[in-house]
Amino acid sequence: MNALIVVWRESLEAMLVIGVLLAWIARQPRAAPLRRALWQGVAGGVALAGLLGAATFLAQSQLQGETLEGFQVAMMLFAAVLIVQMVLWMRRHGRSMRDELEQRAAQAAGGLGLTIVAALAVAREGAETVVFLYGVGIEAGGARVTAIIGVLAGFVLAAATAWLVARGARFLSHRLVFRTSEILLLLVAAALLASGIDRMIAMDWIPPMLDPVWDSSALLDDRRGVGRALADLLGYRARPSATLLLAYLLFWLSVLAGGRVHRTAERRLPR
Repeated sequence: MNALIVVWRESLEAMLVIGVLLAWIARQPRAAPLRRALWQGVAGGVALAGLLGAATFLAQSQLQGETLEGFQVAMMLFAAVLIVQMVLWMRRHGRSMRDELEQRAAQAAGGLGLTIVAALAVAREGAETVVFLYGVGIEAGGARVTAIIGVLAGFVLAAATAWLVARGARFLSHRLVFRTSEILLLLVAAALLASGIDRMIAMDWIPPMLDPVWDSSALLDDRRGVGRALADLLGYRARPSATLLLAYLLFWLSVLAGGRVHRTAERRLPR
């Protein structure tokens, strides 16, 4: 599910970026060469993201023992922080994204400039996807087949969502889609944070303080069934440590503070 959410959101963003640029190209007098330049940029962006993925797994293959554990924990926590940063960035720039993309395309010097604009936009989404999926993959352990299914399903769902948004479906507005995906991504980030904290406690990098604070495994065990699903998706723990609960508190306070800053900045903007 986490892989599906990540791929859905990131692929959707990339598809909407491509759609905005295609719509801009359609209004230009010489559309055909610009359209070719756009798709060359898309291919270049995908290739750059692929190189990042290959470099990440190559770096992992050279590590072992505690060094590998440290690298994986760092990637999980980095993915969690990057998700929060991306959500807050989209809240600030989401409304003006179309205008900014069209301005960049207009300022680009011909086909090469448009290729670079498209490549950088797609590479950004692809790079985020690589980092997020790596973190999700570590958290999920060895469930590779399930993760692959989630990736494919997320891509198909993103294509369907982009098509509906582009058609202006009344029941699927752009704002609703992104607000829903923001909530889901923040839950994924919380789950990554929980796994990272658990690993650092297990490696004696940080103290658990009080462990456990409570034990709700008799009501909802996090090792099987619904409890396991909630643990994977939300970071639920039946026997949480005080350190984990403190990390949760700081995480959600940071998200709420970031959202409040965004709303304050929006109210100050001229109407």
